Amino acid sequence: MEPQAVSPLPNRHAVCIPYPAQGHINPMLKVAKLLHARGFHVTFVNTDYNHRRILRSRGPHALDGLTSFRFETIPDGLPWTDVDAKQDMLKLIDSTMNNCLSPFKDLLTRLNSGSDVPPVSCIVSDASMSFTIDAAEKLEIPVVLLWTNSATALMLYLHYQKLMEKGIIPVKDESDLKTEIDWIPSINTIQLKDFPDFTIKSDHQHLMLNFITHVTERSKRASAIIINTFENLEHDVVSSLRSILHPRIYPVGPLPILEDREINRDSEIGRLRLNLWEEETESLDWLDTKEKKSVLYVNFGSITVLTSEQLLEFAWGLAMSGKEFLWVVRSTLPAEFLSETADRGMVVTGWCPQEKVLSHPAIGGFLTHCGWNSMMESVFAGAPMICWPFFADQLTNRKFCCEEWGLGMEIEGEVKRERVEAVVREVMDGAGGVEIREKVMEWRRVAGDASAPPCGSSFVNFETVVNEVLMGDG
Repeated sequence: MEPQAVSPLPNRHAVCIPYPAQGHINPMLKVAKLLHARGFHVTFVNTDYNHRRILRSRGPHALDGLTSFRFETIPDGLPWTDVDAKQDMLKLIDSTMNNCLSPFKDLLTRLNSGSDVPPVSCIVSDASMSFTIDAAEKLEIPVVLLWTNSATALMLYLHYQKLMEKGIIPVKDESDLKTEIDWIPSINTIQLKDFPDFTIKSDHQHLMLNFITHVTERSKRASAIIINTFENLEHDVVSSLRSILHPRIYPVGPLPILEDREINRDSEIGRLRLNLWEEETESLDWLDTKEKKSVLYVNFGSITVLTSEQLLEFAWGLAMSGKEFLWVVRSTLPAEFLSETADRGMVVTGWCPQEKVLSHPAIGGFLTHCGWNSMMESVFAGAPMICWPFFADQLTNRKFCCEEWGLGMEIEGEVKRERVEAVVREVMDGAGGVEIREKVMEWRRVAGDASAPPCGSSFVNFETVVNEVLMGDG
């Protein structure tokens, strides 16, 4: 339910800037909406490229904004690219790190010279856009970094420099991925294969390791760090992070629950969406025709690209399971598979309203790439997970989801249709699925308590960040 209308606070203007990828834009938008609900004037900053993509996917007026919630853009430093062409993620990382500070400072100057908005009083930035720290320091205003991955992933990233100094990474051979690391605070013995990747020597590894150490080191200069997690899920790791990285680290998640509690989805602010792909509208109607907990939702995120072999194995594994499914996929599926599953499957090639889908009573499980946003949304919805991580922190999320928190079951190793069939059947109908579902519902209750006013830990943490950091002196 939406809180009582709040009048804009005098001279409280938050500039919110996500890293320019869908999985970073979504949580930042939730934070921006929560700040707006507390009376902040909000300026939300996209890259020029993503601005054009959003207008194409949501329509020409999608970014008109409101009087007190406006959209601005800065260039990402890469050559102009048509929205139909994918950007090179490695070049984008390098470019945002080296080319975005100047246009961002120019934007702040322009905002501060305007007469129709309050002066910029604080910045909330994705941690990967750490150039914003320099701009905040120049203006002598607080800057809060949003970490969109888990606290555990952040702890592991913090130790990449030490792993390099010890000669542990980069590993030369995949057999080295079984190396056990037992000296990272608040994390039990963990193998290198369960670290966010970038540990194996590759053409892009040097850039990624430099980027990780650059971002984590600069994070120490932030006024505070907020993480899309909750205390009970990662309590010990968060406590260690406060000692090692920054004393002002605040878990404020799961952000979908905070948003759901405070923002009316039918209000002007609630209706703001920033999807980079055109949104389909039929999946919820299709789910309305299905029995409770009968449908498996399949979505590997906005970046994962399956090989043709992987696509075939997943497709025929789903077909062999006999279960109904809703699959979000941007690759072409075999005509034979589509024909065989036409009576029990729906394939979506656009943007799916994932939070609504996961919360639908017909959903009985979620086959996922283990992106952190998807995991938090799954906890919010109480949906058990089938885990098949693709890259980066998804590997870490898989381990903790399946082995530590009991939220899901893994499809191990190379994807094979027989294994897909077996795991789908077990999670949807088997005793293992019952056990996972009970655990997910338990974590859902704990996450709900963390987000609840007046004493939930995430609610209190968000209020502390607003009142003591963003409205303070940083």
